[in-house]
Amino acid sequence: MMAHPDTLRKLLDRYEALRARPGHQQELDDVSYTLCVSTGTRDIRDAIRAARAHIADVYAA
Repeated sequence: MMAHPDTLRKLLDRYEALRARPGHQQELDDVSYTLCVSTGTRDIRDAIRAARAHIADVYAA
């Protein structure tokens, strides 16, 4: 089961914002973990790809 696309979008936005700001490693780790759990993946790169693909699929329909 995949998280709602709006939830995934918010997580992706938060992830990208935290990556742009040094000094927030714990928050970045937390968001990364949540993205992985929300997409059923174990690697943040896979989670990002899965989240983006799911969002695109839902809104393309």
